[in-house]
Amino acid sequence: MMLVEVAIVMIALGLLLGFVGAGGSGFIIAILTVVFGYPIHTALGTALAAMFFSSFSGSVSHYREGNMVLKTGFIVGAAGAAGAWISSGWSSFIPEDRLGWMTSGMLFASGLALWFRMAIISRKKATTHEPETVVQSTGGSGWTYWLLALLIGLITGGLSGLFGIGSTPFIQIGLMMVLGMPMRYAAGTTMLVIIPIALAGGAGYFTIGYLDLQLLLAVVIGTMIGSYIGAKFTKRVPSGILKTCMVITPMIGASILLL
Repeated sequence: MMLVEVAIVMIALGLLLGFVGAGGSGFIIAILTVVFGYPIHTALGTALAAMFFSSFSGSVSHYREGNMVLKTGFIVGAAGAAGAWISSGWSSFIPEDRLGWMTSGMLFASGLALWFRMAIISRKKATTHEPETVVQSTGGSGWTYWLLALLIGLITGGLSGLFGIGSTPFIQIGLMMVLGMPMRYAAGTTMLVIIPIALAGGAGYFTIGYLDLQLLLAVVIGTMIGSYIGAKFTKRVPSGILKTCMVITPMIGASILLL
């Protein structure tokens, strides 16, 4: 019966996540722990594994639109998967109450990073009038470029595995500011990067007994239904309101975790 309730609540949550275009792993963690009383480690593993499905769907769409730099995405994603696998095991050594506070702090940081990313995008739009090209999107080559790509993957994957968050704004900032990737390609490539991170992190939590497959199914069904419906309302509100909602959504999840 509780799983049915979880699915219903996730449909409602999915409406918000689909509306703002967020992965919502932090919000999922907060709801599962505070509302339904699941252990924080189980909530982290479930939220991280659930991102695989949403990221896979988004990646297919971005690939068809030509918004990906595949080689960079594979390198960053592979490193991210390694980081997520390793750090998911570390979470079992952190007490539940302390892990909850740490995850809450990361969600606040995620919201701030998202705001910072929007500021970067707005500044580039104001100062750049040349169209982005596929050549520009590759960012660079050589051992320095690929070393930086590996570091971005390891760091963001480690954050995802340890705290169950998607690290989307951190990945995008790394691709844009460190690798010089234009924002259009950074958005699409990030979706590709998250797939192996979510898969490896979810598998890591499963091996240490913190992934409930039935709970995962209820979360995935609920959020996918809600997100599909919620996405239809995105274009119906002013962009300023939408951007504000995108920034405060992870912060609301963080605040719930502190209750």
